[in-house]
Formats: sequence, C-alpha cells, structure tokens
Amino acid sequence: MNAPARRVFGMNAPARRVFEPAQLALRWLFAAALALVATAAQAALPIEHWTTSNGARVYFVRADTIPMLDVRVDFDAGARLDPAGKTGLASLTAAMLDRGIEQADESQLAERFARIGALHGAGAGDDRANVSLRTLVGERQADEALELLAAILARPTFPEPVLARERQRIIQAIREAETKPETIAQRNFDAMIYGAHPYGAHATPETVAAITREDLVDFHRAHYRAGNAVVSMIGAVDRARAERIAERLVRDLPSGGGVEKVPDVMPLGSAEERRIEHPATQSHILIGQPSIARGDPDFFPLLVGNYVLGGGGFVSRLYEEVREKRGLAYSVYSYFSPKLQPGPFTIGLQTKKEQTDVALGVVRDTLGKFLADGPTAQELQAAKDNLIGGFALRIDSNAKIVENLAVIGFYRLPLDYLDRWPERVAAVTLAQVRDAFGRVLDAKRMATVVVGVGASSR
Repeated sequence: MNAPARRVFGMNAPARRVFEPAQLALRWLFAAALALVATAAQAALPIEHWTTSNGARVYFVRADTIPMLDVRVDFDAGARLDPAGKTGLASLTAAMLDRGIEQADESQLAERFARIGALHGAGAGDDRANVSLRTLVGERQADEALELLAAILARPTFPEPVLARERQRIIQAIREAETKPETIAQRNFDAMIYGAHPYGAHATPETVAAITREDLVDFHRAHYRAGNAVVSMIGAVDRARAERIAERLVRDLPSGGGVEKVPDVMPLGSAEERRIEHPATQSHILIGQPSIARGDPDFFPLLVGNYVLGGGGFVSRLYEEVREKRGLAYSVYSYFSPKLQPGPFTIGLQTKKEQTDVALGVVRDTLGKFLADGPTAQELQAAKDNLIGGFALRIDSNAKIVENLAVIGFYRLPLDYLDRWPERVAAVTLAQVRDAFGRVLDAKRMATVVVGVGASSR
C-alpha cells in the first residue's frame, strides 16, 4: 500500500548520513537490532504518548534489547507548503538544516556526530519534513548528540556559500533527472492527476534558482514550530528519560503551530491520456487518479484488495495477465499512497514500444474486471494470509518502528494502529473490498501517461 518515497528534486533523496571509523564499534549493535523482530512481531508495541510543555506531540516505545536510541522529529513542513514559483523550498530547507549551526559549520557538525558514533539525517516529502538521529544511549554520547540535534532543529544558520553550492548541485541533478523517462512520466502523471494542487508540483531549475537564504529562514521560522512537531522515539531508555529527551529537543522551538490552508484535491472529471516521445527502448507507463487520505475507513479493504490486483508481486492479477500470460512487461504493480489529502492510486509498468497499446489494453481490461467483480474468496484469503504473515517485516527494526511511530503521530492514527493491523486485515470481507474500490476508483476517470512511444497527446 505504501508508495515509493517521493522523488525530491527529480531523484530519490535518502537521509544524509555520516559514517566514520569511530562507528565501526557500533556495527554489532546495528546488526543486533534484528533481535527486535521476535519480540515486536509477537507482542503488542506499548506506544506511550504525551505532549511536551510547549506543545510537541511525543510517541515513545521502550526497547531494551540493544543500548541504542532512535529519534525522529517530524514537522508539518512538507512540499505542499512550497510558495508559488519556489517549488523545492521545503526540501532545500530540510537539506540545509545540518549545514551549519551557531556553534559549528557543516564540517565541524559532521565531525562531532562521527566522533560520538551517531547517525543523523534530514529530508522532506509532500506532507512533512523530518530530522532523525540514531545514537548510543550512554549519557555522554546521547547528551551530545541530542544537543546537536536540538540546535539543528532550532538554530540552523543556512550559510549563503553552502546554499549557493547546494542550489547549483540540485539544479544540475534536476536537469539530469529530467532527461530520464521515469522522471518525465512521474512529473507528467502528478501534474495530470493533481492539476494546480501542490501535490502535482515538482522543483525545476528555475524554481530552485529563485530560492534565497531569506526564503529558507522564513520557511523555517513559519513551520519548524513546537506545535507542528511530532517526536518519535524508540530505545533503551525509560519514560522519565524519554520525557527529558523530548523536552530538550523542542525546548528552543517557538511555540504554536498551524499552517496555511492548501487547496482541496479535486477528483478527475474525465479520462486523459498523454504520450511523450523519448528515445528509451521501452515505454514507461503510469495510470491512476487521486484516491484516499490517511485515516480513511476504506484503507484496509483497499490494502487487501490491491494486494490481489497489483500489490502482491508475483501473485497479483496484473502480474499474471501482463507478465505471465503475455510476457508484455518484466514487472507491473499497483499501489495506494494516502497522504494528508487524497494521495494517488498508481499502476505502473514498462513495456517494449511496439507493445504499448496491447499492454495498456490488458491493464485496463484487468482493472475493469477487478472493479466490476472484486477478488475471489480464494484470492482474498491468500492476500490476507500473505499480508498478515509478512507483518513482522514492517516492524523488524528500530528504524522501521520509529517510522511507523512518526506516521501514527503525524497523521493522528490510533495508538493501537500497529497492534490491530493484523486483526483489521483479517476482518476484511469480499463485500468491503468491492464497495471500497467502487467508491474510490473510476476506470473512466483515470490519467494515463506513456513516455517512450511516439504519438500525439490526446
């Protein structure tokens, strides 16, 4: 159900991390995190929740298996808040947070994190921006790492020379990405299904070039506030220490929160197909429309149903019809990506140019039959069994758990969301899947983009 991470500046943007020889002694600890699989998969995750003195929401799981602490602070500061003409500002602000603080420039910061064996990162997606930290729980290491992180959150300096360098690097990366068929397809697809909504916007060389240091300062001041913050933690610390850590991290952030209203996502009024010529040997195809927001009651029926349709890999209908029976594509998939506002439902595949129309016909026919009839009882049970059986892999490390905590906190999902996840999957019925797909998707109002085959847009 989860989509791939949003491409930032036309490329994947993993969290920035620093690895130095001082961290070699920690490798056994990172590997030992896998020991959490047995306990987390077989027992409920006791999520504790509270609010700091200045309004940040905190979600905490105690895990004593290894002497480590994973912390993540999310802010309502994602790309949907980029101002007109400066798309990319949210991502650039997040990327620049650790490029200098009052007490240290970017090199000194990297050296200090490396010396204590701590890992840190930052990034931004459509809805939220985040800063993360992994450190040993020893008082000396953890205290210094948390002080650095608190300074990064509250007092970044956004040095102009570094900004100029990063801005140029990003512009070059965008220009390179814009030549690739997968980037062209994604950008056109987002624009087609979202129109003028911020979810449809992507950074360009022009919008990034327009971003100034003052823009970063203003965006940080407006959105990196305690009332906009969600602190997620898992590690070998008790509740009292976790409370002190949370207070320390957000104590210097301005209080309050709230962001400006963004436009509502509008449903597509009709089908649209766009074909774009490209010298690639294959056509890159995306099909879809806006679907559901986080917390939608149809989430679990859509999750289970989509496993049958295209989310189950080798056992999905799309794979069977497109790949196994006809050999039209190496892979074909579908997914829902819920956001604060309705995120996309997407079907994707690549096929030889001469097979484009045949592949499109098979995909549309398979989707149409699924929307009309839904899964069989056998398909439904197999999907539920596979999803429940694979649930342990969703929480098999501290890093995955802290990401789940961030999702629960930011989107205000129930505290027992993970505990009840297998139960909610098991309870899905055939009727619920058919009804949910019928409400959310309309095969006659989907956008299709094909990059590679030469034909006029229509």
